[in-house]
Amino acid sequence: MAAYEIERLLKENSYPGRGIIIGQSPDGKKAMIAYFIMGRSENSRNRVFECFEDGMRTRAFDESKLSDPSLIIYNPFRHTVCTDIITNGDQTDTIYDALKEGRSFEDALRLREFEPDAPNYTPRISGIAYYSFKRQVFTYKLSILKSADGNPASCRRFFYEYPPLPGVGHFIHTYRCDGNPIPSFCGEPEEIALPDTAEELAKTLWGSLNESNKVSLYVRSVPLDGSKPTELVINKNS
Repeated sequence: MAAYEIERLLKENSYPGRGIIIGQSPDGKKAMIAYFIMGRSENSRNRVFECFEDGMRTRAFDESKLSDPSLIIYNPFRHTVCTDIITNGDQTDTIYDALKEGRSFEDALRLREFEPDAPNYTPRISGIAYYSFKRQVFTYKLSILKSADGNPASCRRFFYEYPPLPGVGHFIHTYRCDGNPIPSFCGEPEEIALPDTAEELAKTLWGSLNESNKVSLYVRSVPLDGSKPTELVINKNS
């Protein structure tokens, strides 16, 4: 089946929520990673992305308007040895700590569940990329932890593993669409076509996200020869 156009997927969905993309550039020379957040409430929209050494955090744009930091302030991205971790919550640090202790991505996420934000029970989505720069290759995984169709009595954990293909990425997001409660993402991550550069990907994603609901975007391009990655951040609040 042909890969989806990411522009169409986003423009046809006013509220995918938070989204992760991982894949390979068409020239086969770079890993591509992206993460975006959206918001409907003032608290959710009052955020920016901010890079730090080996990571990226969310923070309040206006501290005086921050009402509840529990599910909106976290580290979406962390880097450790030959590994990038990207998630929509504080499970980033759960995965990071597990890897440091010799445990796996899956081990870490079996300790976590969907977010406790009834009635939405927002899924926890996570991705990881493993690099072998000597061989100039990488592999990646995606995961979603979600309630049983809105029933919090059961947490369903799904894991997907991909050997990369040039020009192909996989996209997973928290919600199928807008709603009340908001319906969780379902099915496998969506296969999408990727451009060659971080700049092209950032421009496409930011221009396709719903103008009223988009908040921040992070894009990372990692050369498989081990040279310096490119990181881009776009914040609606600036």
